[in-house]
Formats: sequence, C-alpha cells, structure tokens
Amino acid sequence: MRALVTGVAGFVGSALARRLLASGSEVVGVDCFLDYYPRALKNQNLETLKSDRFSFVEQNLAHGDLSQLFNGVDVVFHQAAQAGVRKSWGEYFSTYVESNVLATQRMLETIRVKKIPIKKFVYASSSSVYGNAEKLPTSELDRPQPVSPYGVTKLAAEHLCVLYAKEYGVPTTSLRYFTVYGPGQRPDMAFYKFILAGLEGRELSLYGTGEQSRDFTFIDDIVDANLAASEKGAAGSVFNIGGGSHVTVNQALTILERNLGPLKVVRSERAAGDAAHTGADATNAKKELNFAPKIDIEEGLRRECEWLRAQLKIGAVARL
Repeated sequence: MRALVTGVAGFVGSALARRLLASGSEVVGVDCFLDYYPRALKNQNLETLKSDRFSFVEQNLAHGDLSQLFNGVDVVFHQAAQAGVRKSWGEYFSTYVESNVLATQRMLETIRVKKIPIKKFVYASSSSVYGNAEKLPTSELDRPQPVSPYGVTKLAAEHLCVLYAKEYGVPTTSLRYFTVYGPGQRPDMAFYKFILAGLEGRELSLYGTGEQSRDFTFIDDIVDANLAASEKGAAGSVFNIGGGSHVTVNQALTILERNLGPLKVVRSERAAGDAAHTGADATNAKKELNFAPKIDIEEGLRRECEWLRAQLKIGAVARL
C-alpha cells in the first residue's frame, strides 16, 4: 500500500506512519508545523520515520496545489488538524477553520475534481462533536452538539466527508476518537502534563472537580482502527473509536499515583468547552471494522509514564 498521512509529524500521524512503514507500506507524509506546540517535538517524531519508503512534504493543506500529494496513493489517512479545545475560543478560531474545515474540503475537492482513484479516505474526527452528550455511552445515532469551537470545526469537516461520499462517491470513513493518550502524546494534553509534574515533583493543575469522565483510548488502538477503516466500512460511514476504559479524571490520577507516587493536585474552575462526560458506544466499529481495543487504562498509563520518564532523562520534554 502507498499511503498519504497528513499531520504526520503529530502524535497520531507519526504513530500511524511508523506502523505503516513497519508493515512494508510506502508513506507520503505531509505537515505544516502549526505552532501549537514546539516544532522540536514534531521533528523528533519525524526522526522515527526515516526510511527509503518514507517521503515528507512540508505544506499547509489550506493553500497551494494538492494534486501532487496523491500521486500513486491508495489510502489517505487525514490526521492533520488544529487541536485543542481551550485555544479554539477567540481570535485563534480562524486557524481552526482553516486547518480543520478548509484543509479537509480542499483535499476532498481535489480528489473529486482530479478523479483520483483512492481506495479510502480515513478522516480523524473527535468525540468533541458530541459535547455534553444526551446519554452515555453515546452512539453514532445520537445528536452531535459540540460545546467548543474546536468541536464545531471537527463536526463540519466530518459532514463534508459524508457529503462528498454521498454526492461524488469519495470513499470516506470518519473515526470519532475518544481521548487519545499514550507514548508520544502532545504536551498540551492532560496526561502528559500530569505525568511530567509527577516526575518532577511539581504541582499539577486540574480543571474542575475531577469527577468529569472520559473514555480513554490508547494510541496503538487508534492506529488499529485507522488500518481497519482503510479496508472496511461503507463510503460515508462514521464510527466511534473508544478504548473501553471509561473512568473519571480522579480515578486516572489514582492510577498515575501507583506509577509515580503521591501527586500534588491543585484544583481550579472548569474550563470553558470541556464536556462533563464522554463515553463511546463502539458497537458499530466492532461489527463493521472488527475493531476492539486491546490496551486498558492501567497498562496504557504505565506505558506513558515509562515513555515520559525516558524522555525526561534525555531532555526531550516540553513545558507549555
């Protein structure tokens, strides 16, 4: 397989590209290095992808001609996005619109207009589209009602994927990721911050009471879901991808303390746009994609603690 992976220097994109290369596939990676977190960390991710079957293009997908990116490509894994809930409010929203909505539309439009014969376009959506879901666990048939501008942009791009499949036959599949974590996690994400603070003996900030709950999904399981979606799933389909580890943040902190020792938790008010609870009904993904998560929260957090401890020793961490 020859795959195009967008956002290849990021957390999920680089993990997916490594798996593809390990399986013998050719990978074309694209990234524009948005400044949401240090480029040095993204360069570290790219260093892990050195192979004669890997080629890299630095390009903003919202600008310029995209057609050359698709040369000989069988499958597109569209992971590129401006991430983060809290920063999506205010004047920075235009970056979210450009990176999440316009970039996706331009890729789909290029495939349509150029009649590029790809086998599948796998889009990385988000559980943020549900917002404060009406029921838990949440299925794909439940009404999306995002509570952050970030969630709005991810849902808009997902709708574009469904529309291009319906009207023009572009073979899209959208995966709604539920809180991805594990080795390589972005430094703006909670577990990265919690673990690093614990390793360094510093206070860590917790927004809200800690009784907010999430369905946490280990990075290897996210990669498995992408590979499954590249082969299965009807055009225009949408799937929840959850890790089956539905716990509160306080429960996750207790697990971290078993790996790190006592944590110094400083609590503050809930952040705008944070959903109270998320929980995935992944029945359809199991049925249609044969997807089932393999790594539970205990094992996943142990692995992330080990990874970040090693990163700290070599001075390869970021503090945002």
